[in-house]
Amino acid sequence: MSIAVLLGSTRSGGNTEQLVDQVVEGINHSKFVLHEKNIQTIVDQRHVPEGFQPVQDEYDELIQRVLEHDILIFATPVYWYGVSSPLKTFIDRWSQSLRSTDYNFKELISQKKAYIVAVGGDDPHIKALPLIQQLKLTFDFVGLPLEGYIIGKGSKPGDILADSRALLNAKWLNEQLKEQRA
Repeated sequence: MSIAVLLGSTRSGGNTEQLVDQVVEGINHSKFVLHEKNIQTIVDQRHVPEGFQPVQDEYDELIQRVLEHDILIFATPVYWYGVSSPLKTFIDRWSQSLRSTDYNFKELISQKKAYIVAVGGDDPHIKALPLIQQLKLTFDFVGLPLEGYIIGKGSKPGDILADSRALLNAKWLNEQLKEQRA
């Protein structure tokens, strides 16, 4: 089983990255730092005769690399009760992938397993739930099973390391992922 981490944080080494690093500690994985990628926002061309036109950015290469993995971990801070803009932009581009004639995106992504790691600073176990639901509905639309999620509490860099509940959940998920790889 190969694992891809889709890191939606815009702060290098921040709480979200620290927590997801706990999840994949000691496990071979690929980490895609979305804010470092040139991914243009979607231009909705679903209903124009020509359909979606090619976009000169890194999305097509990135989605191909992501689809090579069996487990996808979507890691994001909670921004205004939703996912970060780099992760949202990446997912928005799935509309283009769904209409690609080069591959069957829905078939390929439905063969993966998804996990969510989210970190927020203000009562995240309640206020991150819309984010979890947003991603769950998105995953349902493309047939991607959501296997579980971890919500952590942190605002200032390093706060997550004081969230014993999140760290315990990360350790548990780490063990689960190691068992799946065995």
